[in-house]
Amino acid sequence: MTKFNLVHLFVLVSVANFMNAQDMESVLEVGRENQKLSAVSQVNIDATERKADKIVNEWKAVAKQVEGLILYNKQKTIQIQAQLDLMDKLDEQLVQVVVMQRQIPPLAQRMLESLETFIGLDTPFRKEERQERVDLVRSSLAKPKVTASEQVRQVLEAYNIEAEYGRKIDTYEDTLADGTVVNILVVGRIGMYYQTKDEQSSGRWNNETGTWDDLPGSYRKPIRNGIRMAKKLAPTDMLMMPVIKGEV
Repeated sequence: MTKFNLVHLFVLVSVANFMNAQDMESVLEVGRENQKLSAVSQVNIDATERKADKIVNEWKAVAKQVEGLILYNKQKTIQIQAQLDLMDKLDEQLVQVVVMQRQIPPLAQRMLESLETFIGLDTPFRKEERQERVDLVRSSLAKPKVTASEQVRQVLEAYNIEAEYGRKIDTYEDTLADGTVVNILVVGRIGMYYQTKDEQSSGRWNNETGTWDDLPGSYRKPIRNGIRMAKKLAPTDMLMMPVIKGEV
């Protein structure tokens, strides 16, 4: 091989080596760029995954809240419907109350008139006091500011007081038609009796005749004992008192 050929071959080999080095560097450079791009892409992928996980978790939390709100709304709907039903019932009751309020005043008035009639027909003990109570209740019924419930309460209270008279022994001082001052003894509604202050004269009220009947001296002690019992000066005991047939 000639010298020229050797030189030419050396040059070719050198050029080839130089070109191979450049190609390799280019390949390496491309590799390095690809690694950088891959790293950036992975960072973006990781960030996207984190955002996706966050969105999914938020969606799950919102879904649970929505589920709870749906259940809460169902419960509230049931409660609201129950309250609406109750309001309807209250409206009906209110109408009935208004009707009753209109009916109570005349009813209370009739009850009071019946009580007054009863007092007029009853044994006339504490007559002025009982009539005064009726008049007081009647005056209250005429006041517009007195509620229907208060009217009923006052009338029933008057009835209770009258009923209580029939369950107790009562005594008080009074004056007979002739001016004699006596002690009156009322034994429930069994009978009403009087006894003079000196205990020498006694009598019983006769509802049939509307007068006092004189009693024999044998009833002086029972009436005196009854008066003492009513005054809480003696213990309650059995009394042998005269009564008219049909009164007991």
